[in-house]
Amino acid sequence: MQTKGGAQALLATVPGGKAVSPLLSGLGVRGKLVAIGVSPELIEVSSTVMVGQSASVVGHASGTSIESEDTLRFSAMSGVRPMIETMPLERAPEAYARMMSGAARFRMVLTMGGGP
Repeated sequence: MQTKGGAQALLATVPGGKAVSPLLSGLGVRGKLVAIGVSPELIEVSSTVMVGQSASVVGHASGTSIESEDTLRFSAMSGVRPMIETMPLERAPEAYARMMSGAARFRMVLTMGGGP
């Protein structure tokens, strides 16, 4: 990223520290990491990145009902489809275990009335 001047912004939807921390060095001057997801892992930030590049790390609580409505409307209009893994409600404990272990490839979605 730095060869092209660095990123102006990084959006971390699930900011696991091990995944996000190494990306911070790719921020450009006055670049910003915006964390909109929650993870128990710490995000480690180098003072060299913060001071030398005048970078910042901020959090934003997203997911108000209006934002969700706008997102769904945009998805429907533009044909965006989620990448999900489904399981019937009866297998909820298995779906939860897959999610918690990191084995779920995408988001786990429980279905009603049977399913894969």
